[in-house]
Amino acid sequence: MPALIEEGRAKVNLSLRVVGRRADGYHDLESVVAFADCADRLTLEPGGELKLTTTGPLAAACGDMADNLVFKAAKLLAEAVPNLKLGAFALDKVLPVAAGIGGGSADAAAALRLLARLNDLSLDDARLQKVALATGADVPVCLFSRACDMTGVGEQLLPLMLPSMPCVMVNPRVPVATKDVFQELGLRNGELLVGATSVFDGPAWPGEGASIADWIDTLETVANDLEAPAMRIKPVIGDVLEALRGSAGVKLARMSGSGATCFAIYGASAEAHAAAENIRRDHSGWWVHSGTLS
Repeated sequence: MPALIEEGRAKVNLSLRVVGRRADGYHDLESVVAFADCADRLTLEPGGELKLTTTGPLAAACGDMADNLVFKAAKLLAEAVPNLKLGAFALDKVLPVAAGIGGGSADAAAALRLLARLNDLSLDDARLQKVALATGADVPVCLFSRACDMTGVGEQLLPLMLPSMPCVMVNPRVPVATKDVFQELGLRNGELLVGATSVFDGPAWPGEGASIADWIDTLETVANDLEAPAMRIKPVIGDVLEALRGSAGVKLARMSGSGATCFAIYGASAEAHAAAENIRRDHSGWWVHSGTLS
């Protein structure tokens, strides 16, 4: 059987509201999630035992293969599905790690899609959905890689219709551990960050056919609650945001996820490309991508 290939597209949190911390220690969130046109590439050679090799410009940042989320997802699915056919994975890593864009989660989701194809499983299979959430909070949304309003701990997904948004994504090549950002946020078990009634008073997201301007107007009413604590841990995030917010044509700029990747949305692709070129020139050590979110 020929090799199977999937892309692990970068996830971008256009908004991220921390509703509170549950009694079990997990955080309830609400986040509008979009996906970028930059991605890792995962290949599966069917047959034999489970293996993983990494290549690409950021392969060295993947760490111990035994801890990789591709491995974790595959092993959990093998436990859930009897006689699951496996094989050798090869990951071409181009997305920065610990960067707030779900690179590892996107890779794990790509692995689940590959194994679903190999084993004739539907992506709606309850076992696949359960394994996705058990692998990581961002894996369920990455499994389908389409714009969603994500709530709970990542398991509740409401599809959204986003226009194609010209964007620039920038990471200063500084990893930020999600657990450290939530620790800096400092919520106690059972503590709400917003009032109990306001949990249900979030903005109504624009519907099908809405313009970039419509989305910007709505997104400006919410924020990323993890931006401030992440900046206290890694002040360079502020430098990235300053560079993006100072670029010509920018409509909105903020941090994605738990950082340190930040993004900016523009009204036209030419403005995004020009901004990216200027940032690359001024900050040659940063990872910069110009493209679209959808």
